Amino acid sequence: MRLGVLDVGSNTVHLLVVDAHRGAHPTPMHSEKTVLRLAEQITKNNHLSKQGAQALVEAIENAKVSAAKLGCEELMAFATSAVREADNSSDVLRKVADETGVELNVLSGVDEARLTFLAVRRWFGWSAGQLLVLDIGGGSLEVAMGIDEEPALAESLPLGAGRITRTRFAHDPPTRSELVSTSAWLEDQLAPLAKRVAKLGVPDRVVATSKTFRSLARLTGAAPSAAGPRVRRTLSQTALRQLIAFISRMEAADLAELEGVSASRAHQLAGGALVAQAAMRALSLEELEICPWALREGVILRRLDHSNGDEATVRRGRTTGDSNRLDLGELDQAR
Repeated sequence: MRLGVLDVGSNTVHLLVVDAHRGAHPTPMHSEKTVLRLAEQITKNNHLSKQGAQALVEAIENAKVSAAKLGCEELMAFATSAVREADNSSDVLRKVADETGVELNVLSGVDEARLTFLAVRRWFGWSAGQLLVLDIGGGSLEVAMGIDEEPALAESLPLGAGRITRTRFAHDPPTRSELVSTSAWLEDQLAPLAKRVAKLGVPDRVVATSKTFRSLARLTGAAPSAAGPRVRRTLSQTALRQLIAFISRMEAADLAELEGVSASRAHQLAGGALVAQAAMRALSLEELEICPWALREGVILRRLDHSNGDEATVRRGRTTGDSNRLDLGELDQAR
């Protein structure tokens, strides 16, 4: 069956189309992104602006049309921190549903961590033992750890690359004092999490996912995406420290010219690098392994898990005339 997953993040609206069925490896067939930077369209009263909401509606409608043209039997749409934290999120969700027919579900930070962990577990398998998984998004940092498919620890902290850039840096590139004060602040923010992780013991494998970590790994010498998803890629604390010394002196426009850095995220690369470094230091991690699967794949895998191998079951929960609903109640049953 062909499934579409629509991820409304802090920076982009990303449609991923896969061919998959229960027990099989989801095969990517199509990917398209629209850069919205929703997190930067939150007003002073913590509302997503009218312009931002309208841009979101248009992006979702376009993605819905693309999914239909590509033959998707179901479109699962979800949003993360930018929509989740807006005080007018219920109004925005209603507007999206009314104007596009797509029910946009909002994932909690904990569910982001859980579903990303599931994707990593499936990618590496049971032989990976106790996994520690880190994911830096635009608005939040997710950390999960455990030996099963359901993590023993799953947490989300408001330490995303975009958020750090907006709230901690007033200059491009950031000043030395901004870098030093932010690093110290991140250390304080991560200390309680480090204690909770330590109680679970030493992980057998430490893994990082998503665009920020992939970009940092690429800039420190990891293989390019063209080498394929199964090439082993890593990010070491030593290489990251050297990279920060380099990129923290560059303006966003220059960073966007580097291989592996997208123009839409270049402005927050230094902020993301500081979060990565602080997390590695807090958790005493010398090296991370990069996983190509992350939240979107986790959503697909969980949905397939609840299909019982029956395509009719996968189609349950569609809205009238559309196949676009991801039932988070089904996800909750897996806890």
